[in-house]
Formats: sequence, C-alpha cells, structure tokens
Amino acid sequence: MKPAIVAASIARGAGLLAAALLLPPTGTRAQGTPPATRADSATVILLGTGMPYPDPSAQGPATAVTVGTRLFLFDAGAGVVRQMNAAKLPVRGGPITAVFLTHLHSDHTLGLADVIFTSWVMGRRQPLPIVGPPGTRAMVHHLEAALAEDIEVRTRGLERGIPDGWRTTVREVTGGVVYDSAGVRITAVPVEHGSWKHAFGFRIEAGGRVIVLSGDTRPSAALDRAARGADLLVHEAYPAVRLKPEDRPGGELWPQYMRAFHASDEEVGRLAARAGVKQLVLHHLVRMGGTDAELLAGVRRGGFLGPAVIGKDLDRF
Repeated sequence: MKPAIVAASIARGAGLLAAALLLPPTGTRAQGTPPATRADSATVILLGTGMPYPDPSAQGPATAVTVGTRLFLFDAGAGVVRQMNAAKLPVRGGPITAVFLTHLHSDHTLGLADVIFTSWVMGRRQPLPIVGPPGTRAMVHHLEAALAEDIEVRTRGLERGIPDGWRTTVREVTGGVVYDSAGVRITAVPVEHGSWKHAFGFRIEAGGRVIVLSGDTRPSAALDRAARGADLLVHEAYPAVRLKPEDRPGGELWPQYMRAFHASDEEVGRLAARAGVKQLVLHHLVRMGGTDAELLAGVRRGGFLGPAVIGKDLDRF
C-alpha cells in the first residue's frame, strides 16, 4: 500500500458481509458490531455525533470508514478512542490507517492527542499519518511537546514503551486527492465554514460506493458537486424553523453566525435532492430545542424525498 498520505455522510446501505457476519439491512441501526473485513466492502461508523455541549449520549464528532482491514478516521472529537472500542473496532497495534481532519475547531480535534498517544500505548510502532488543513502540523507538534514527560517516562521507565511509537507524519493540504491506494480514493473538498480559511468535506470512493462527509459547512457549491450521485451523504444541520436571535450576550448575532458557519435542514434537503443522493444522514446537529421529526420535516421541505435519518453514536451505514 502506498499511502499517498492523507488528509469524512451518510445514509444507510445495503447489508455488508463482515467477516462471517451479515450486518443489518438498510434502514436498521447496528451498534457495536464488528466492521466489515472484505477487501471490497466499505462501512461507515458514526463514532461521535455531538456538538461542543457535553452530551453524554453524543460524543465529539468523529467518523470511521472501514474498507476491509483498513480503518480511516475522520475528525477526532472527545471520546473518540473509547468509541472505537465501543464500536468493536481494533484499538491495539496501531490499527488506524490514517486520520483526516475537516478543520481545526476544538470540538473536532480534542481527541487527537488521545488518538496519537493511546494508539502508542496500545502498541503502535509506525508513525500515524495525519492529514489536515494548514495549522495541523503546529497543533500536532504542540500536543507532542505537551506530552514530552509522558513520552520520557513511558519509554525510559518500567513500562518499556515502544521507542518513537508515538510519532506522526503530518501532511497539510488545501484540497484535492489525499489518499489513493488499493481501490480507495479520498478527496478533500474545500467547504465554507464561516471565517475558517480552510475547512473540508471528504468524498470517499471505495467498494463500489461513494460516501460523502460534509464536515462543518454552510451551503457549498463544491460539496454540491462532490455529493453528486453519492450513495451516502452524512451532513451537519440545524432546524431552520428554530433559528432566531437568542437572549444572551451576543445572541443577536446567532442567526448571522449559523448561516455563515452551518447549513439548515432545508438547505441540506435541497443539496441532497439536487445531487441525487441515494441516502442521507444528519448528524452534528445544533438542535436549538428541535426534534428529530422537525429536522426530517425540514429535509423534506428542501425537496429530498429519499431515505433520511438522524444519526446516533455507533450507528453503521
């Protein structure tokens, strides 16, 4: 495999053969079942669907895509490694093929140190490839510097940690193909996320499927193009009917902020309809008190009439 290193949707797909296990068919949720292992199959696992608010039922944003024995991680929100274990993904021996960051907002990166160092403690020997926007290298460097004493104690103390097993290789990108090997092609799609200079969605082509992860974005022509004909689209959203100024300091700017940084359920519905998406999953929701039914109704008002669900932690598609 030549990791042309590496910079994450989605709706439920037909049943996939996992090892000797048949995963549940489209429209059912499967939590904690082992990932598919056939070389030509692709499975999406929502490890975390939450927001900055610390909801114990929705961990920080992180999505895994497994293709055979390869494991690709998109974003690394709080709790990501424990969610990998909860999803019965491997955690020992450095199983992550590569990490891709949509952008550097804290809720999408708070678990990155966990990914780097816990994978080492669990036996990783090779550098962990990390792909992200400009600024990723500095972030990773500072995380490694912050854990310098931990590295020293684990490698020189009685734990006899694997020397240099904590290391990473960071590639900063501004878009384009970031991984292309053995039937898996991953493209970083520049999207518009408020004042962030660089933010991405990802298009994953693997196992005969096209999977698109929106990242955090307002309506984006680039993502529209990337989602054309996609089998699965996983997209963030907020309920359009709930958006209004809030009674708090700075709350008068809330509608302006949301429209600049995020997409409403109605906008996502329009995108999915235009692009001919086969299935849609909403996650990473700014609910503002909105219900699942309200969000799905917004998608329908936008014009998407295909399968659409609200993603929950550990759901598989």
